[in-house]
Amino acid sequence: MSSTNATAVAVRWAAPTTPGTYTLSLIVSTNTTQFTTLATKGDGTVRGNVTVTVVASAAAVGAPVVANSTCFTADSGTLTSSDTSTVIQNGNSIYVNTYLRDAYLSPISASGNIVVTSSSPDAYVSIGSGSHSAGTSSTAVAYGNATTDSTDSVRVSQATAGKPVTTTITITYNGTTICTKSVTIRGAADSMVIANVGTAKTSNAGAANAAWLADGTTRDGHFTVTLRDSAGNTVLPSASTEFGFSAATVTSNVVTSVTFDNGDQATSLSSSLPTWQYSVGKYTCGNTAGTTNVTVTHTSATTGKVVSATLPGRCAGDAYTYTASFDKAAYNQGEIATLTVSFKDSRGNAANSDTAPGAAQFVIPMMTFVTATGSATALPKANGDMVYTLTVGTSTGMTSGTYSGIIDFTSLTAVAATKQTVTYKLSTGGDTTTNADVLKSIVALIASINKQIQALQKLILKR
Repeated sequence: MSSTNATAVAVRWAAPTTPGTYTLSLIVSTNTTQFTTLATKGDGTVRGNVTVTVVASAAAVGAPVVANSTCFTADSGTLTSSDTSTVIQNGNSIYVNTYLRDAYLSPISASGNIVVTSSSPDAYVSIGSGSHSAGTSSTAVAYGNATTDSTDSVRVSQATAGKPVTTTITITYNGTTICTKSVTIRGAADSMVIANVGTAKTSNAGAANAAWLADGTTRDGHFTVTLRDSAGNTVLPSASTEFGFSAATVTSNVVTSVTFDNGDQATSLSSSLPTWQYSVGKYTCGNTAGTTNVTVTHTSATTGKVVSATLPGRCAGDAYTYTASFDKAAYNQGEIATLTVSFKDSRGNAANSDTAPGAAQFVIPMMTFVTATGSATALPKANGDMVYTLTVGTSTGMTSGTYSGIIDFTSLTAVAATKQTVTYKLSTGGDTTTNADVLKSIVALIASINKQIQALQKLILKR
């Protein structure tokens, strides 16, 4: 647009008769000549543009257009501009908030029949505004425009407390489907899985090493506990003392107690934070090494159901001595070799996984380590072993032969342990026949021929 009057603030633009999309530009310039096109704007500056679409005939106003209407899931009835939650934990409701828009992206003005259905009878739905009351059926009907008549939010709840449900919610307006959303409400705890069980240090007073789990959370523990509902979904523990967990009274002098400390509770159902989908526990050891079966239980605050699982609570002393061995006596170039170092405490028990054996030095000729070695903080497995993977050969080649390697955990060999030597045979995988092997074969062949000649002579003499 242009104006010959420097004080003009508005210019009327007449829509053309040809349908299409047009751009109106505001140009500011000190030029005294009126601009007729953008090409002749001289030294003017474009300060703004307005895009206008001219149509042959106006579309209906007030009726929703599916392409312009949508809905988003959330954990409340507050309208959002994207899905914020499609999976929630037991006892909560999930909301599907609706935007109905006409052909010009404006809220519709005409009311109509809004029908919401759940594909599962285990989910109840209701229509309202904000965090309204839960429904009592898998179908809900309202009459409105989903913008001003308290019909812009759908609440989805469990039909049965504690029962998991996954359902598809369908929202229609006057028979036209506006949107569908699949949502999940996880159920109450129905089973328990215990994993990552380590070996605690005798007389540990409930302490654990965070390097055992090494899950990025800095939580220290001897084992993890994951709760699952009847559909197999991971669920969160109860928000109660020790999160609903407890352990059977331990009467042995091996494992004496089990605890779930503050901050070790599972807090997230998000797949992007898997480490927070399980809780962490640890146990206190007495002064006796050994193994005690410990039963952990969880009581659901929703249903009162008790679930349990048993872990082998093992206690042992720190690493004191060690042995080392390969999984095979001989390897061909390119094979994978496994080196196992087994640690024992001062009484001959497999060492605990709470205390690191310390830094180590490895000399393994003609092999290349795949796993890291020598870390002063590396912990043994629950059975007292540390396992290393190597490839047979080096980047500069390999020579066949018999070799010996040395494993030295310096802090242990400085006290009572002995450096360990491992002997192994390596081959390039080709023809490994030596001159000695050939000579041995020739001698054997000559001996066989001589025996045959002697047998033939005896046969001739008999005739």
